[in-house]
Amino acid sequence: MSRKTELNNAIEILEGAFIVSDAHYSHKRPQLLDFIKDIHLKKLQPTQLILMGDIFDALFGGVPFTEKINKEMIKLINEISLYIEVVYLEGNHDFNLRKIFPRVRVFPISMQPVICRYGNKKILLAHGDIESDIGYRIYTALIRNPFVLFLLTIIDTISRHYILKRLDNYLSKKDDCKEFPGLREYMSKRLENKYSCDHFIEGHFHQNKSIKFDDFTYINLGVFACNQRYFVVKSTDIELLQEKIFSKEN
Repeated sequence: MSRKTELNNAIEILEGAFIVSDAHYSHKRPQLLDFIKDIHLKKLQPTQLILMGDIFDALFGGVPFTEKINKEMIKLINEISLYIEVVYLEGNHDFNLRKIFPRVRVFPISMQPVICRYGNKKILLAHGDIESDIGYRIYTALIRNPFVLFLLTIIDTISRHYILKRLDNYLSKKDDCKEFPGLREYMSKRLENKYSCDHFIEGHFHQNKSIKFDDFTYINLGVFACNQRYFVVKSTDIELLQEKIFSKEN
């Protein structure tokens, strides 16, 4: 497929779009709720909302308890999707989401990286858990399997949500702000010479760093969970994304 054909078939990223990655929303990390409420109330007015995965700490389509504990956030995102385009790249903490978000453009891991265009630029978006080793790929296939999720639902219900509550407690203690030493070398081995684009953007690794390779600029997004970072798409020859910090008081 030629570059021109790819761009014609790609998602168009809009000027003024908000990009959010790795919020890891839960009752123990509720900061994203105020941000989404401000969009819902139109105090913040993105032209488009791009959610880059792991927005929730645990939202598994087909496991009702995870939908129940995230009910308010799900409702707000669905209502926002009525008047602006919402794009959602599934992560490793939130997947099987199409029935949960019927009007949102949901992309599972099998459809990532997502080809996008911004002006004449070709941009690839991914949550960040593509190009993983065989063990991780087997794991991601298993946790998305409907039968496995069915069994999890039965066991979790019988145990009065013991499994998911333990998972919630474990995830809430993770450090979302730690540095990844050797990021450039790792990304070079993982991505370089595999993709043709202007920018490759992903989350997952929580680093808020940009790396210039020969074929594209790699951007690893800063995470909302760390200090409520999000990014606004803007037109400039120097930068593609403008970093913002959300504050409830603003």
